[in-house]
Amino acid sequence: MTDTDLTHPQQAHQSHEAVAQLREIALGAMSAAAVRAALRLGVAEELGDTPATVEELAQTVSAEPRALRRLLRALASHGIFAEQPDGRFAHTDASRLLRADAPRSLRYISLWSTEPWTWQAWPRLDEAVRSGKSVFPDLHGKQFFDYLHEDAPESAEMFDRAMSQSSVQSAKDVTAALDLTGVDTVADIGGGQGIVLASLLERHPALRGALLDLPGVIATADPRLREGGALADRARLVPGDCRVDIPIRADLYLIKNILEWDDESTARTLRNVVSAASPGARVVIIENLVDETVSMKFTTAMDLLLLLNVGGRKHTKESLLTLIDQAGLRRGEIRVVNPSLHMFECTLPG
Repeated sequence: MTDTDLTHPQQAHQSHEAVAQLREIALGAMSAAAVRAALRLGVAEELGDTPATVEELAQTVSAEPRALRRLLRALASHGIFAEQPDGRFAHTDASRLLRADAPRSLRYISLWSTEPWTWQAWPRLDEAVRSGKSVFPDLHGKQFFDYLHEDAPESAEMFDRAMSQSSVQSAKDVTAALDLTGVDTVADIGGGQGIVLASLLERHPALRGALLDLPGVIATADPRLREGGALADRARLVPGDCRVDIPIRADLYLIKNILEWDDESTARTLRNVVSAASPGARVVIIENLVDETVSMKFTTAMDLLLLLNVGGRKHTKESLLTLIDQAGLRRGEIRVVNPSLHMFECTLPG
């Protein structure tokens, strides 16, 4: 027997771990599909605080009991639901996040991330990596958002719900982290329905704000901001495209999770902010980073999804700072908002 025939126990252990890790990743589509199936069946909603048998759950969600047990067992191996010694299933912290009424629910984000178009796009990731461009036009003959609104209205609705859900959860963190000392007016650029802006106005009774987004988005803005809403007298709704023009003067410009397009569109948006702002105005950019974050598995996955659907990307700290410098903004403090968001404080020189 030669030395090459001998395998160190630690190497064998590492090899087994590597096999298990790669095998789990390669079968990751199963995990995503299992989460989607549980959501569409309504298992998390039907399972209460008391553990239930598979037969009881199967009856309430109209499923075949043996198949449902297989689904729940697969999810339980990932900590989503837990199988009790007597065979009943109970909620875990993770499975409760599938409920719509959970404080930090991931229901709509999980559904959005597993919409039918995703299963068509992911297998073509190698093409996107070779070209550096979206595969969507080749798949569907049109751009991503055109496809959503024209051909997949249910998916478009799920996107809106997912974005609203994400905004509700992050709005509290952003509102708590943002220092508005000396700020009288804030402009939320590309702020969607304005959930963050509404939260800021509620927290600061003397603050006034403006929300800029596409006309269709502005039309469905947070009811608190629309005419007759509790905050309407301090809010201005501005339909427009921040990549074209920003016709708003404010003390602080808030840019959250929209610098994800191609670099030219991102640079153009920042230049438009600089053109609109007065010297000394603050610009606060809030983004998911693909480095220096504890949420890298999430942010890097979203980064690849952006490449597939719109040809965009999430930023590293340095790539975002480079764009900030190129726009002519003065760098300030970089702070962690929550495990997946970083806040870049900038000012307009002068």
